Amino acid sequence: MSQSKRKGKEKYTYSSLRKRVSDIIEVGYVEDLVGRGYDILNLSIIVVNLVVSVMMTYDRMMARYGALLEGIEAITVGFFALDLVLRIWTAGCLYPNYSEPKAILKYIFSFNGLVDIFSCLPYYLPFFFPAGMAAFRIFRVMRIFRIFRLNAYFDSLNVIGAVIKSKAKLLISSVFIILMLMLAASLCMYSLEHSVQPEAFDNALSGLWWAAATLMTVGYGDIYPITAAGKLMGIAITMLGVGLVAIPTGIISAGFVEQYERFRTQSEEAEETDVHFIKVPLAGKDPWTGRKIMQLDLPRGIIIAAVQREEQVLVPGGDVELKAGDAIILGVEGSRDGLNLQLKEIELKERHEWNGQKIRDLDISRQTFIVLIRRGSKTVLPNGDMRLQEGDHLYLYTKKRMPDAKEVRL
Repeated sequence: MSQSKRKGKEKYTYSSLRKRVSDIIEVGYVEDLVGRGYDILNLSIIVVNLVVSVMMTYDRMMARYGALLEGIEAITVGFFALDLVLRIWTAGCLYPNYSEPKAILKYIFSFNGLVDIFSCLPYYLPFFFPAGMAAFRIFRVMRIFRIFRLNAYFDSLNVIGAVIKSKAKLLISSVFIILMLMLAASLCMYSLEHSVQPEAFDNALSGLWWAAATLMTVGYGDIYPITAAGKLMGIAITMLGVGLVAIPTGIISAGFVEQYERFRTQSEEAEETDVHFIKVPLAGKDPWTGRKIMQLDLPRGIIIAAVQREEQVLVPGGDVELKAGDAIILGVEGSRDGLNLQLKEIELKERHEWNGQKIRDLDISRQTFIVLIRRGSKTVLPNGDMRLQEGDHLYLYTKKRMPDAKEVRL
């Protein structure tokens, strides 16, 4: 083997290894046993670390099990550090449209990247900077935000994130209004109560705690007005607080209603047609054996939805060469053979929200594949950069319904 070929092979091996590691550490398909195992391990270690962090705040627990708790913390934080290193190494796979340095920076400064860094870095910094141990311990609180990684494992939790993200501007505006009202209430109460309660209301900002307790309807009671004018002002602020604090709740509730309506109208504005399947195993003497999919002369109305090759499921590209022993899954209208796989045909109408969107930007379950797109008289294979158009017919299936599938290769 020549030196150039050897280098090319090593480069391919390195790239494929990094891609495989990226597939494992990112949330993947349930049939990828290694990736699924890593997901379960990651979730378990996050929960264990949070439980240990809480238990370490109890003096009796530390006196009796301090060494054990510290050892568990060291192991779990070590896992977080390893996970961070792997994610930095595979950032180029997560952001393929960026150069390697830009992909790393994009990951580091993303929300998940910052949480990953603060989950482990403050634990090791005191070894290098002992004087700042107390300050570094404060940053360990960031570790609790790793719990937000649960969102990636459950589609239902993603709905909550989507609602908050879509209503972020309204929520920020409502919080800003509440803060301004708190400041105004503090200034007013200082003017009314300072002369009779100089210790409680000693400056313009000293009433912020009272304003927060009143607006949030907590009423802690350590600071309160004693003058008639102050009490009237307190009543007015309390009444305003009941209404204003309810604004964020109303915004989030409205967001959930809109999300539900979006799912409902999406199904109404797309016609779904069931497509049934036949499973055709290939033998050595079959005329399709050894031929590429693009070379097959298929009748109109029949599509190759998938190719099963041993324990792999291949999403069929035109250059996939069929081999003896493969099982071809043919989608045929009206055919029933009991295969537990359901393919949906969706026709995009005028007002469908997917019109004009790239496939990679679609809000669909991570378990769902778009296997083919029929555009007019043409049948095209989808890719992430393809923009959908009105009138497109999309063929989708949920991969977890494919029996005996353990790996999907795109």
